[in-house]
Amino acid sequence: ASDVYKRQIHMEYYLYIKSLHLIFVITWFAGLFYIPRLFVYQIEAFSKEEPEKSILGKQLKLMAKRLWFIITWPSAVLAVLFALVLLHLQPGLLSLPWMQVKLGFVVLLIAYHVKCHLIFKELQIDVVKWTSNHMRLWNEGSTIILFSVIFLVIVRDAVNWVYGVIGIILFSVILMLGFKMYKRIREKNPEA
Repeated sequence: ASDVYKRQIHMEYYLYIKSLHLIFVITWFAGLFYIPRLFVYQIEAFSKEEPEKSILGKQLKLMAKRLWFIITWPSAVLAVLFALVLLHLQPGLLSLPWMQVKLGFVVLLIAYHVKCHLIFKELQIDVVKWTSNHMRLWNEGSTIILFSVIFLVIVRDAVNWVYGVIGIILFSVILMLGFKMYKRIREKNPEA
């Protein structure tokens, strides 16, 4: 009876940790979705006339700093920490092919996060290396990773990997076409 009780306690801890992991993944993605939008606005503020340029620049830097250090970084650290605890509690997950692919996407997500941090640091000291259109396109990176991970976790081994890869490519193409259409709309109507 004590082994059953221990497994029940173990599973209960696992579910609490998994819940916390998912909460921080969601808040991490919220930050990753919003920070490039703030970057777009920061980049566009550089082309404004004074005093609008200074006022917008100062406010957008503050917003980006708060988002980045109060929400995004802590969420990333906690999501990864709880993921490591989950893998410690269920080490057999590491041998599953879908988990190995998921971890590959997590590495991409961390690389995306680090690149966003480098862009954040540049914009905080008024170094602009990107156009607002390039930043809008960059903003889709986290969306592609999110779709990939969600589908991978939900369907796991039920989907043929070839179809999954084709689906991600098609999704990326649709995002890029949507981006180009939006760019044309913005060129015709700058207020869009």
